[in-house]
Amino acid sequence: MRLYDCAASANGYKLRHVLSWLGRPYELIPVDIFAGESHTPDFLRHKNPAGRIPVLEPEPGRFLAESNAILLFLTADTSLLPRDAFERAQVHQWLFFEQNCVEPNIGTARFWVLTGRARLHHPDVLRVRVEAGRAALTTLERHLQHEDFLVGGRPTVADIGLYAYAHLAPDVGLALEDFPAVSRWLARVKAQPGHIGALAPYPANAMVSAT
Repeated sequence: MRLYDCAASANGYKLRHVLSWLGRPYELIPVDIFAGESHTPDFLRHKNPAGRIPVLEPEPGRFLAESNAILLFLTADTSLLPRDAFERAQVHQWLFFEQNCVEPNIGTARFWVLTGRARLHHPDVLRVRVEAGRAALTTLERHLQHEDFLVGGRPTVADIGLYAYAHLAPDVGLALEDFPAVSRWLARVKAQPGHIGALAPYPANAMVSAT
């Protein structure tokens, strides 16, 4: 099994995280997205026509893109994806929420801030992203005030999917101290066997100069 990924990608971090939790061996194939390696004719033709990472190659010649689709594929028939149909749908609910409300806001704002791209936008554009990220954390806070984990009172792939960007909220100025239930949940997820360390920083060729 091969994972085509960029070490600084939080979407890729989800997959490295779940593979570690499951103890699944894989080969990591680095893709320098900032040098255009995900937009070569071969990559677009055979791996992902959208030109994005991560991409999983579970067996030679078969490729799967979109991080949350890959999460669901990897956790099929494991304890991280509930067998109960309703709980499984709740996992899907939270993964859709992550891609609709968390990643586009916390993830995009963080990318802009850490690579210098924030200065390319009007301040209100960044502010809107950060406030939408705050609203997403508020939703999580509301739910986690009454739950130890997102679905069924136990760790699932939904927790891995949401952890990836939620734990990075301080990078865009969102203080996790304002979200105590979220903070406790993050600590519970981090305490699970197989937890992996922090994301790699963005590489030098990702940065936008001030001039």
